[in-house]
Amino acid sequence: MRKVLNFVNDNKKVIIVVVLIIVLVGTIYFMNGSKKAAETFSPGSEKTATEAKLTGILGSIDGVGETDVMINEGEDGIVGVVIVCRGADNIMTRNDILNVVSTALNIDKKLIAIYSMKN
Repeated sequence: MRKVLNFVNDNKKVIIVVVLIIVLVGTIYFMNGSKKAAETFSPGSEKTATEAKLTGILGSIDGVGETDVMINEGEDGIVGVVIVCRGADNIMTRNDILNVVSTALNIDKKLIAIYSMKN
């Protein structure tokens, strides 16, 4: 035990520098990880070409109105689609949206969630 204490006392500066470097590397690692997560899920992030095309198609359908689209993709393709639009309160408009998105993306209707946009 005395040898360890003597080693620590003799090498305090080196030990402090090593600990600070480890803390710095850990901090950078975790900051980059949370930054990537924020970029992935931020609502203001850039739309993909498919999301932009789908937004345009849906916006041109009678009754849909202002539209926002998010497509969630996994390793095996599309795993979910979220549509938020002004016309989602109307059941016929919701049905039209469901059919258009399902056909355009060639996905099951169960993967599509449609919500009404707040006023």
